[in-house]
Amino acid sequence: MDMAQPLMVVAAALIDGDGRLLVQQRPDGKAMAGLWEFPGGKVEVGELPEAALIRELREELGIDVEKACLAPACFASEPLGTRHMLLLVYICRKWRGIPQAIEAPAIKWVRPLDLHGLDMPPADKPLIGLLEALV
Repeated sequence: MDMAQPLMVVAAALIDGDGRLLVQQRPDGKAMAGLWEFPGGKVEVGELPEAALIRELREELGIDVEKACLAPACFASEPLGTRHMLLLVYICRKWRGIPQAIEAPAIKWVRPLDLHGLDMPPADKPLIGLLEALV
């Protein structure tokens, strides 16, 4: 049995005042390029998940989020190549700044129901129903 540390990944379900969620497109040259995903990324060694998500949201979208505004929502556990990914998803309804596609080719706001029609990574798919219930 492979005992490698799981790859810890964090993502945010940013919810606007109209109950829409923000998704971003994975850039060319990255695994699963072109797929739509929730913003976030890898947790670095020694980094807390919330700190990693605050950092990623600043880098990817140019927004500032307070730790108190991140509510743990759901998680996914998926094989990812030779490793295993643990994806922690937080709901966030408050941030400073206007989200912009800094690293992604595109971002868009979608209704939870519309997530079913998007081409998303396998780990994100099972989360759609859970997020629909929370929004």
